[in-house]
Amino acid sequence: MEEFAQLLDRLVLTPARNGKLTLLVDYFRDTPDPDRGLALAAITGDLDIANVKPAMIRALIAERMDEQLFAYSYDYVGDLAETISLVWSSDEPVRANAVPTLGDIVTSLEHASRSDALRLVEKWLDQLDASARYALLKLVTGGMRIGVSARLAKQALAQFGDVDVTEIEELWHGLKPPYQPLFAWLEKTAEKPESLGLAPFRPVMLSTPLEAPDYSRIDAQAYAAEWKWDGIRVQLTAEGGRRRIYSRTGDDISHAFPDIADFMRFEGTLDGELLVGRSTQAGIEIGVFGDLQQRLNRKTVSARQLESYPAFVRLYDLLFDGGEDIRALPFIERRNRLESFVKHLEPTRFDLSPLVAFERFEDLVELRKNPPHPIIEGLMLKQRSSAYVPGRPKGPWFKWKRDPFIIDAVLVYAQRGHGKRSSYYSDYTFAVWTGPETEPQLVPVGKAYFGFTDEELKQLDAFVRNNTTERFGPVRSVRAEPEHGLVLEVAFEGLNRSKRHKSGVAMRFPRISRLRWDKPPIEADRLETLEALLRDSETAQ
Repeated sequence: MEEFAQLLDRLVLTPARNGKLTLLVDYFRDTPDPDRGLALAAITGDLDIANVKPAMIRALIAERMDEQLFAYSYDYVGDLAETISLVWSSDEPVRANAVPTLGDIVTSLEHASRSDALRLVEKWLDQLDASARYALLKLVTGGMRIGVSARLAKQALAQFGDVDVTEIEELWHGLKPPYQPLFAWLEKTAEKPESLGLAPFRPVMLSTPLEAPDYSRIDAQAYAAEWKWDGIRVQLTAEGGRRRIYSRTGDDISHAFPDIADFMRFEGTLDGELLVGRSTQAGIEIGVFGDLQQRLNRKTVSARQLESYPAFVRLYDLLFDGGEDIRALPFIERRNRLESFVKHLEPTRFDLSPLVAFERFEDLVELRKNPPHPIIEGLMLKQRSSAYVPGRPKGPWFKWKRDPFIIDAVLVYAQRGHGKRSSYYSDYTFAVWTGPETEPQLVPVGKAYFGFTDEELKQLDAFVRNNTTERFGPVRSVRAEPEHGLVLEVAFEGLNRSKRHKSGVAMRFPRISRLRWDKPPIEADRLETLEALLRDSETAQ
């Protein structure tokens, strides 16, 4: 357990990707089974300790500490596990022979009742130091947030075993913690495990942004153009009766979209964009991204959600045609086979992403500027001769997104951040003006927590503290008047109508692009500006 705690500490404090990879590789090399496999499962989110919940841990600390004092501490630190690990008090001295291993903890919790599991956690908290307490709590609650994605952990495995990461990703969903056969293969002491899972994930091919130096490469003979739809990228794989829907990072999200999985009556692997929409006589009418969000990140989906927000997939590519792997074929050949494949699919759940006709690059400039649908966020440009290659090779595929919208808004609320930002007010709510010009009022239109530098964060934090008018727990109301306040230049990708917001609008992917210290708040934009943008997009739809 001490080694796992040291790993988490170092990962949190190491910002560089290569540094994190080195830490993980060293840990896999130096740590025996099953601890290294359990640590890997915890980091990738594949370790499920069902009988310990965060609410139970909160109740546990309430037995040891005044609730108001803990609330103040939690507000300052910003992370439940870190707060408890720091404030936990025990009369029992830490003894080296009392420290359990990672394997001991997981095995004990797997066989314990809910009440027994909580008392085991309490006993271990008494036995461990602050660093190991933090690791224990992260382990049992599942909330790692240490700056390591599942993809990075798999990359570390590939580096550890000197294999291609795509080999690991294609095996992953057939493996179970603590992954001893996987580690044995990576250490060259056993054969490569067979893929035990039907319908495995195939690593996706990604694009690079199109920039000015590459404009001259784009011509109709070499590249095909498609619209870039504003949904989520998915991979659909059906094999031997098993149907899986994967996110672009390989997470199995099939449970959230049974209305798609039920119609995957094919053998093969498809690449496409998951959207929300209804079938009409003119085709599928696509909903806004806000509708799709009602379906995302859910363990279960209700009948009402299925009815209100039906999902479908707009297909881009065909990777496996039946049992035949066609990824090595040129894009245009895969496209021809996809067109035939789609004809046999349920048309209310699957359709084909159309190719966009163009003759000159200047045609694409106009198309990007004036797409025919508000859910389009730009263009995809794919080399006709390109094979389907996992990763992000430079050149075969380009994405050319629309320029973001820009408005000036006024800072009205600020909230404490989490983790390394827990001592700063780093989450900002901003507003625009509405009402008569003689008595203007501010109405919130969005919230952003990135887009600024570390130095600008310090300036923003100082402004919030020096201009606070009210406090609401971790949130502060900031002075915002026509002649006094801070104007933020906000970039965003689009707008949706929203009944939850008083303004009636919701921004897509807002971010702070500039601090306008030079601009008086009264010169910030009005709600009418956003409403006009929304009407324009709806008219285009």
